[in-house]
Amino acid sequence: MNINDLKLFMAVAFHGNFTKAAEASYTVQSNVTARIKSLEEEFDTKLFLRTSRKVELTSAGETLLHYSKQIINLIEEAKISIGKNDIVNGQIKVGFLETTMAHKGPRIVREMADKFPRIDLHLTSSMRDTLIDSVLNYKLDAAFIPGPVYNEELEQIHVNDERIVAVTPIFVKNLEDLLEQPLMKAIVFDQGCFFRARLEAWLISHNIMNYHKTVINSIEGVVNFIESGIGFSFLPEEMVSTFYSGRKIKTHALPKEIGAVKNALIYRKESVSSPVLKAFISLFT
Repeated sequence: MNINDLKLFMAVAFHGNFTKAAEASYTVQSNVTARIKSLEEEFDTKLFLRTSRKVELTSAGETLLHYSKQIINLIEEAKISIGKNDIVNGQIKVGFLETTMAHKGPRIVREMADKFPRIDLHLTSSMRDTLIDSVLNYKLDAAFIPGPVYNEELEQIHVNDERIVAVTPIFVKNLEDLLEQPLMKAIVFDQGCFFRARLEAWLISHNIMNYHKTVINSIEGVVNFIESGIGFSFLPEEMVSTFYSGRKIKTHALPKEIGAVKNALIYRKESVSSPVLKAFISLFT
């Protein structure tokens, strides 16, 4: 076993597919298959359950994934401690809500490029619960989510406070005017969206259990539909004011218990030994 074997193993775990892992690792599938087989022989156990569509980690595989990440982090830390310079190299996988990526992503990329030019960023967007699971399962090194999160395996850093606002067509005068509509019509993301959850909590607080929903998984699409008068939505105030201030829409302040959000950067506690993760965290501490 060597460090490259562990990296190939982690690639298969991340992609859930031998072919994709090979492509991402710039090698051939037969090599990946051979190295995984070698690891399974060395540990005398199956690391993956293979089906015709995908591969999944066994319980032994999950344990090895946990140790593999720590081993690689320690090796990278040793390189910096023993080496002649302290330049941090590597890649970090970071998750965002789509709204956060659109607004905060470019600034983070610029800061990382300025301070740590040898670190490559791999950014992805998803729902809050999916981001948490991906960090717990080592598919992401860190993620920005609306906090707090309660899990003893995770560390979290408060990043910023944010306000959610109701965004309506321009003809809606106020929230009372919105609530008086005979049928509430909302433009929302898929089930699991944090902003949709806040919107539905607000409706329930006003004894509205059912509403007409149009599901669109695009920020631009949500704003376009609101502007056309189809319905309303809940979105981050700063994002709306930054990117959509010239649109024919109106924002309305929400009660603190609905509108206030504390965003956090989360990562696994043991992963803090990673020099790359330490560098990334330094932007926010």
